[in-house]
Amino acid sequence: MTSPPGLMISAPASGTGKTTVMLGLLRALRDDGLTVQPYKSGPDYIDPAFHLAAAGRPSFNFDTWAMDAELLGGIAAQQDGADICIAEGSMGLFDGVATRGQSGFGSSAETALKMGWPVVLVIDVGGQAQSAAATALGFKLYNPDLPFAGVILNRVASPRHERLTRVGMDQVGVKVLGCLPRRGDLKLPERHLGLIQAVEHPDLEAAIAGYAEFLRENVDLAAIKAAARGGAAMPPHPLPTPPAQRIALARDAAFSFTYPHLLSGWRAAGAEILPFSPLADEAPAQDADLVWLPGGYPELHAGTLAAAQTFKAGLRKHAEQKQVHGECGGYMALGASLTDKEGVAHEMVGLLGLATSYEKRKFNLGYRRAVLDHAMPGFQVGAALRGHEFHYSSILDQPDAPLAQVFDADGNPAAQSGSWRGNVTGTFFHLITGERA
Repeated sequence: MTSPPGLMISAPASGTGKTTVMLGLLRALRDDGLTVQPYKSGPDYIDPAFHLAAAGRPSFNFDTWAMDAELLGGIAAQQDGADICIAEGSMGLFDGVATRGQSGFGSSAETALKMGWPVVLVIDVGGQAQSAAATALGFKLYNPDLPFAGVILNRVASPRHERLTRVGMDQVGVKVLGCLPRRGDLKLPERHLGLIQAVEHPDLEAAIAGYAEFLRENVDLAAIKAAARGGAAMPPHPLPTPPAQRIALARDAAFSFTYPHLLSGWRAAGAEILPFSPLADEAPAQDADLVWLPGGYPELHAGTLAAAQTFKAGLRKHAEQKQVHGECGGYMALGASLTDKEGVAHEMVGLLGLATSYEKRKFNLGYRRAVLDHAMPGFQVGAALRGHEFHYSSILDQPDAPLAQVFDADGNPAAQSGSWRGNVTGTFFHLITGERA
């Protein structure tokens, strides 16, 4: 299939304001009557929920490190009915891993190239003026094959500041698509994994409406729409198949990080997804074939989870006969204990012996490739999986058998092997896909 016209919203680095630009642009285009398909380049779990709120349409991750052409094609097929695609990049435009001897493998630039989408670069021009043009020119010329639509200047201090910065851009032939005045109220709330979750924002709808109005006042929306391009032929393929027919999926503020393409693939193949809330002390559906606990923020709700007796009893009963799987935060909840940042240990479900702690934070971040030593839901022994790990917990004890041999993006062994006991499995990485044989 050929994709609708699209753009990649990126930046020289994190923290430049591209997420607020992305949300405002999604809503402004939607308000103009367009059907907008949002995407996130890279493995971020949080931004797609914000995109959904802004565009009214599920957002999907494109990840050129983890996904083969068939999966990329399956995700591209989710654009059906869209008038325009808008993708948000991760980190800086060319930032990726150095696997295969190639700098920037898995980068937002690589996604844009595969999809044929021009780049709109959001530049924080605070503390500089004409010098910002050197940054823009460097990004424009770094890969001449990458279409470059222009720049949005963010955090402009005054009309004089805007004029001086535009002079520099004019001199190097970079098109300015908008100038956003400096405003302190445009920053989204954050915590240690980045943004807070969309469901936790105190007034997300008002915030997004405000971003859209701000973008409409300060950005040339007509020029942005005109800059969008498509034409990349992506072979349509099905999304990943479900690991069971009836899947009880934990879904609340403690457990929310599941990649949208997985859930769409499961549903498209006829699986039933049965959400339940451990925080509300709900047990998984008794007739579920599988219980899946995604990642999230169990460390912020450890006391509530420890007291959720109905949830814990229901999960233990399910595990007597049927499969349970946990990812990252879900894996920690399946363990024996979780120690919060204050040093208080909370009793978890106890289906695994894993004991974790946030008292002394340990940063764990990066792509993961795992080769299974033991089967897990949907995959047999020897299957190779690709995923992403991002958490700050330390392992105090991990007495169960290792689930897999796990490696980072460069093939170096990673310490977090996951574990299994009986019908229960868990990993610290969030599953993106299984490799095809």
